[in-house]
Amino acid sequence: MSAIEKDTAPANEHHDTVAGLATTNDVNFVEAPVTWKAYLICAFASFGGIFFGYDSGYINGVTGITQFIHLIEGGSKEALSTPHQSLIVSILSCGTFFGALLSGDLSDWYGRKWIVILGCVVYMVGVVLQMIPGVSGVDNLGVFVAGRLIAGVGVGFESAIVILYMSEISPRKVRGALVAGYQFCITIGLLLASIVVYCVEDRKNTGAYRIPIAIQFLWALILGGGLMFLPDSPRYFVKKGNLEAATDSLCRLRGQPKDSEYIQMELAEIVANEEYERALIPSTTWFGTWANCFTGSLWKGNSNLRLTILGTSLQMMQQWTGINFIFYYSTPFLKSTGAISNTFLMSLIFNIINTVCTPISFFTIERFGRRTILIYGAMIMLVCEFLVGIIGVTIGFNKTHVDPNDADNSIANNIPAVNAQIAFIGIYIFGFASTWGPAAWVVIGEIFPLPIRSRGVALSTASNWLWNTIIAVITPYMTNKDKGDLKSSVFFIWGGLCSACFVYAYFLVPETKGLTLEQVDKMMEETTPRTSAKWKPSTTFASGYAHGGPKTETV
Repeated sequence: MSAIEKDTAPANEHHDTVAGLATTNDVNFVEAPVTWKAYLICAFASFGGIFFGYDSGYINGVTGITQFIHLIEGGSKEALSTPHQSLIVSILSCGTFFGALLSGDLSDWYGRKWIVILGCVVYMVGVVLQMIPGVSGVDNLGVFVAGRLIAGVGVGFESAIVILYMSEISPRKVRGALVAGYQFCITIGLLLASIVVYCVEDRKNTGAYRIPIAIQFLWALILGGGLMFLPDSPRYFVKKGNLEAATDSLCRLRGQPKDSEYIQMELAEIVANEEYERALIPSTTWFGTWANCFTGSLWKGNSNLRLTILGTSLQMMQQWTGINFIFYYSTPFLKSTGAISNTFLMSLIFNIINTVCTPISFFTIERFGRRTILIYGAMIMLVCEFLVGIIGVTIGFNKTHVDPNDADNSIANNIPAVNAQIAFIGIYIFGFASTWGPAAWVVIGEIFPLPIRSRGVALSTASNWLWNTIIAVITPYMTNKDKGDLKSSVFFIWGGLCSACFVYAYFLVPETKGLTLEQVDKMMEETTPRTSAKWKPSTTFASGYAHGGPKTETV
């Protein structure tokens, strides 16, 4: 091995900036005690997950409501056509994909919290459009789809930037648990959607679908209005060169005065890391900052290219688990078994399991780490998915007979087998809710260096929504009885993809538990994913810059 001198020292004035702040040679510099205020601010920011979850969840029930089916299809049809169901469900994810991509630039220009607020406004416009169908002379399908598309753009802003905002403001010791709260709020949104749909499904007027749609407006008002009173990210202010605003933000977030050593230490570390990363990533043009996301070697642990691939592929894998098949299409899927008398109630039970199990991750993600729970979560899910498929093919739902009371309906030959499938689906939901659901969001908020963090998180979130769209489009064609008619055999597909998730988590996902965002940068540089859990910081950025720049690194 040879020592390679890296010319990464920033300009002298930046050395002076860092040196003027309190620094320490202790690698585990003391962070301010976590206060109730820090918990409350992050908890409120995570509220954005509610309308993410609600918007994803209400459509599963609404597409099965008779009044909505008649609104879109006309006449007395009992189900949406496959193309219409595919379009209505997937178009929100399409809008969210583009919203997530746009949010990266906008959050760097105008601030994290203001782009979330803008997303709330765009979302409300989309909700209003979704309320219009049913008015005389209106193209019901066209207007509803347009409303879903615009609302999706707002959800894209929110889903990308709330994760970014929470990751940047959370204390390191509880960052995983707090960011996992975002996924918990998604599950609450899904649960609330199921409850609302279950309560209105028997209405005989347009309220059966308009009430679930209108409630979305409330979530955007609460989040957008509340964020007006919260501080923006201190790391955003450092990136903009506004140290005074960064100090004020940290003081509000940590509950400490400006002259507190806690504030000075944390600010020094943020500033030093930002200068170090900017020395490595000097381009400041619009095209250059996006291009920087794809620079570096694919084989180097902390190269921007590798981190971008890691973030986008991790979110792709989260969708490959197949969870959105349950939350988008469980109602028509359960109807097709002929074994479930109230599919809306069963969908509600699935959402209750999802909501109750997600808080388990608040403990496990900090106790066992992100990487560990991703590995074990994938193992639980793939076993359950294959069991559901095997039961269906051998003794259960895939073997059916015609309902004597309805020639167009099929009933499972073996009702206990279908019940066993439902039990394993419940365990599968537990596996997702306590692991991949929250951990994938936590990891993408931690792995990117500050100069490309907003765009890296935006690209990763856009990847989530791209695959969300693809799955939402193709799934009806796989399961519709006039198309693929896979029935429960579709779980072999999800089981196979989840096996890929297991291999992926084992070989490619690093452990980021217990590190500051700045320490994560260094860990990614010095370790491999399988050795990352053992890595300990050997210095701080601030101590290096206070003494004339970063130290010589041995390669």
